[in-house]
Amino acid sequence: MSVVTIIGAGMMGSALAFPARENGHEVRLVGTHLDREIIDECIKTGRHPKFSVSFPSSLKYYQIEKMEQAIDGADMIIGGVSSFGVNWFADFVLPKIPDTIPLLTVTKGLVDTADGKLICYPDVWQKKLDELGSKVSINAIGGPCTSYELVAHDQTEVAFCGKNTDILRKLKNIMTTDYYHISLSTDVLGIESAVALKNGYALGIALTVGLNQKERGLDSELHFNSQAAVFGQSVKEMKRLLTYQGCDTLENLVVGVGDLYVTVYGGRTRKVGILLGRGLDIDQAKSKLNGVTLESLVVAVRVAKAVKAAAQKGKLCIKDFPLLMHIDDVITNKAEVNIPWEKFTFTV
Repeated sequence: MSVVTIIGAGMMGSALAFPARENGHEVRLVGTHLDREIIDECIKTGRHPKFSVSFPSSLKYYQIEKMEQAIDGADMIIGGVSSFGVNWFADFVLPKIPDTIPLLTVTKGLVDTADGKLICYPDVWQKKLDELGSKVSINAIGGPCTSYELVAHDQTEVAFCGKNTDILRKLKNIMTTDYYHISLSTDVLGIESAVALKNGYALGIALTVGLNQKERGLDSELHFNSQAAVFGQSVKEMKRLLTYQGCDTLENLVVGVGDLYVTVYGGRTRKVGILLGRGLDIDQAKSKLNGVTLESLVVAVRVAKAVKAAAQKGKLCIKDFPLLMHIDDVITNKAEVNIPWEKFTFTV
């Protein structure tokens, strides 16, 4: 039996308690300073307030003040914070992890640099570890997996990525179940870029749902031609960005496109995209979704900034990213949604 400590009681981090505990491991769920009510509810009922079923028996729950106690003796740590908690995790959690305990993070996102590069969160955290002189192994999860379906034991395939194959195999052995299937990759930037990019593009696909509702009514049937057209353009632009990143595009693209597929069909990104498509501006859409974290907005704007910077240096062409540029215009400049359909076409 291993000891798995999860830091961050959000939905995805908490969902990973299911395969870990069902494999017979001791699981310790630690809430951040923002998760106090969630942990209180878990202690009281044995159930996450956002889940429809209870946790497996014998989970242990900790408020943030007892995090070091929860880390002591762990065989792995799962980082379960959202992208808005990246800096907090770096400053508060990383310094407290012993070198011998590998970290597996679910946090998705990219940071743009002034020269047009995109850096994934594991690399951001690696810089912090280097400053600390820490040897903690950072690994990450990517792929099509919604938390509520993982809790429901829907068949799920993801990828664990990291630099050390022995550690990756150890993490896979701890977490694999008959419904949670894990591929392994040492291309951290490739996997993490692919699954981060999908957030911005899923928002673009959701715009079409809102546009159809605006034209035909909120109760109108779904239209799939328009969704498929934007989905296809999303895949093209994601591939171009992965190539620009210098990544192995085939396997990474498969992981990213699968993640794009599930994100289009549910969750926060779909909601905000539909609202924008209906005609709300970004401030109005945020107001409608008060309290909901919108990581897709951050990713889309950062990637667009990187593309513009790279284009100025002659490394990319803006015309190759018409969908991304339009999404950025809608978010940044409150432009009206007017998807540039003809720019998606190609010719001989």
